[in-house]
Amino acid sequence: MAGGWARDGAVQDQIDDTVSDAVSEARARMPTGESLEYCALCGEDIPEKRRKALPGVRLCVDCQAERDRAHRAGGFNRRGSKDSQLR
Repeated sequence: MAGGWARDGAVQDQIDDTVSDAVSEARARMPTGESLEYCALCGEDIPEKRRKALPGVRLCVDCQAERDRAHRAGGFNRRGSKDSQLR
């Protein structure tokens, strides 16, 4: 599928690298240690089932959802734009 100067399989390598980067980033953000009973941001109770499911959890569901929305990564465009290649 690759063309020009790219070797065969280069596009799949780009996809694999992007997925690997996203998995590594998600693992780095996972909490560790002992879970809190109360949310570190708003002070609401963190349900016991959530604390057992996610060891080290620090935020309630609502605060975690808000943080996830705020920190959504844009990612990298590894292929570049065709327009930039034509200039």
